[in-house]
Amino acid sequence: MQGRQTTLIWQDGILLSPGKILPGDRVHNGMRIWLPEKSKVAALCHLNGEPLIRDARILYLGAASGTTVSFLSDYAEVIYAVEFSPRPVRSLVRLARQRSNIIPFFMDARIPERYLPFVEPVDILIQDIAQRDQVEIVVKNLCMLKKGGNLILFLKMLSMGVLKEYEEIIDLSIILLKKAGITNMQVIQLEKYHAGHVAITGVYYPKQ
Repeated sequence: MQGRQTTLIWQDGILLSPGKILPGDRVHNGMRIWLPEKSKVAALCHLNGEPLIRDARILYLGAASGTTVSFLSDYAEVIYAVEFSPRPVRSLVRLARQRSNIIPFFMDARIPERYLPFVEPVDILIQDIAQRDQVEIVVKNLCMLKKGGNLILFLKMLSMGVLKEYEEIIDLSIILLKKAGITNMQVIQLEKYHAGHVAITGVYYPKQ
């Protein structure tokens, strides 16, 4: 992934977020603690260096109730947050009412053409959708990622089929992503914080 420099706020080895403190937040020196156990993006920051979040435009697929989105919004220019489950999307909408740089979509990420007209080209595409076709979903959404933009794909292994070995799942995912124009890929194990998950990061250079 591009950009390993430290642009986020760290104190005493703790990743912090400068935004408004929300109910349930843990606090350190007056700032929100972005816990790696609660957010895969935070886990990635702890394990593999920081993605270029600050001042970025981000498309987040599988935003759920918006926990990670709320921390991203403290740093990013705008977050386009896509969620399809009715219950968490209510919390996501409430969050967006408090933060003007979060734009929620109650839509299916398998049909990106429904929200494509409302999304400017993004610097980072993050996917956290635990479905068997999660790689195919991210490929469908690459049209909104800038050339040279960063992809962060969180794979929940058991969602890909219990009869497949982890190595086979990762290899097949990399093949699909490479065909779609993702380069410089890395595989980061998230087991320390999120059991059964890996992250695949890469840079998008669409084929002509």
